[in-house]
Amino acid sequence: MGGATEILEILRDAETRFNKKELAGRLGVDPKTIARWERGETHPSALELPQIREILMAEKRKAGNGGADFTFIDLFAGIGGNRKAFEMAGGRCVFTSEWNAYAVKTYKANFSHDHHFEGDITKVDEETIPDHDVLLAGFPCQAFSIAGVSKKNSLGRDHGFKDKTQGTLFFDVARILAAKRPKAFLLENVKNLVSHDKGNTFRIIRETLEKELGYYIEYRVVDGQRFVPQHRERILIAGFRKDAGFRWDDVQLPVHGPRLQSILHPEDGTEAAEEPYTSGKKARVADFYTLSDNLWAYLQGYAAKHKAAGNGFGFGLVDGTCVTRTLSARYHKDGSEILLSQGGRKNPRRLTPRECSRLMGFPADFIIPVSDTQAYRQFGNSVVMPVMAAAAKAMKPAIITLIEQEKNASQLTLA
Repeated sequence: MGGATEILEILRDAETRFNKKELAGRLGVDPKTIARWERGETHPSALELPQIREILMAEKRKAGNGGADFTFIDLFAGIGGNRKAFEMAGGRCVFTSEWNAYAVKTYKANFSHDHHFEGDITKVDEETIPDHDVLLAGFPCQAFSIAGVSKKNSLGRDHGFKDKTQGTLFFDVARILAAKRPKAFLLENVKNLVSHDKGNTFRIIRETLEKELGYYIEYRVVDGQRFVPQHRERILIAGFRKDAGFRWDDVQLPVHGPRLQSILHPEDGTEAAEEPYTSGKKARVADFYTLSDNLWAYLQGYAAKHKAAGNGFGFGLVDGTCVTRTLSARYHKDGSEILLSQGGRKNPRRLTPRECSRLMGFPADFIIPVSDTQAYRQFGNSVVMPVMAAAAKAMKPAIITLIEQEKNASQLTLA
């Protein structure tokens, strides 16, 4: 435990940021106890003094990050599922990139505009991107080709990630990591990334992140149905500039998630009507979400034909007790992967965009400023927000550890 002089200095520092009542509340002690510490009548215990130090460090860190615990950038941002998740964990976004104009419209309708927003990341000079603690990217997976690498090496051309990933969007993630050296990153992609091209794609990604860029990585496939009523498997790749103790195996995920009924419009008047999705006193779902006779007949015939041929193609008919198939960006075309039974009184219907928003775990007040077609595409391309929120919460201690280690090393260097 520190000496009396050190303790007094720490308490004085604390009281420039909190009054006695606020500090006492954080520590779980009486304000009179803090007054006795200041007078030197008693001293903080071996547990209380480190608590005070940690509270002060956290406040100073937030002050340096505009009130946040850490900063992050949001690449291939879509409609902001990653941003929302990491803001919930105490982060502040300092840079966003998204090229699709409709996604940008939705993103900007739901988030503040207090930082730089870019369109096509392939045209952004990495050196102009603000410094940040964490890089987030749900990058599209394109084919990685390693053909000709040996020939290029013999000709003295670029190798490493500059050669093997050039022309893919992962290259843009890699060049930003190389230039800005954030303390951590989280990449999200489809489950099949691991097996794509007989494993070569993922091998190159790992080699790039670990060997070329020197990051420690942990990856895991997580099914969204642990959080929402949708079977949606995605790989999460968490990376840290050094091993800070993060392990996916330590992350506690729900064993059983909710069922579809939890995200459906109740249609009984307990929910306010939301045009154009629902209307009337009971907020009934609009009729145009119900399949036409022609479309329903076509989907049934298509499924029957493929079943007879021994194929698994067909529509996915569900009710409120189910977990759905994966929502895709093509849902606007016919809704076939998730058709909600209406009990035989009507043809099945599509989910409304609001129901799709809930299916992806977005909050109730999430604004949908685009057409149904664009909304379906956006939610089908999005992350399951609660999955990313769980990842952010789990990664945060390691992120903070690396921030503090860097700060302490910098102070030692200055001393």
